[in-house]
Amino acid sequence: MSNLQLIQVTPVQLEELVKQVIKEQLEELKKFFTHKEPVEYLSRHETAEMLKINVSTLHNWVKKGILKSYGIEGRVYFKRSEVEQALVELK
Repeated sequence: MSNLQLIQVTPVQLEELVKQVIKEQLEELKKFFTHKEPVEYLSRHETAEMLKINVSTLHNWVKKGILKSYGIEGRVYFKRSEVEQALVELK
């Protein structure tokens, strides 16, 4: 470990220097981390209501591969983000 001698540095100046170095390091670390939104799952009925369609149409879209469904214990769910991404812009 190297020694550092501070000559003619006031405690306030030292504090500011330490704050600046810590702030720079935190900014550098922020580049590696992104905020993740939790995945929101919708039931079949919630998804059908969101798209203003009936559940049988939703079932057909899943069979055709238009939407991807997820399940557990016989329950079917859809990721809100994937449902929104499935919507295409009309020209």
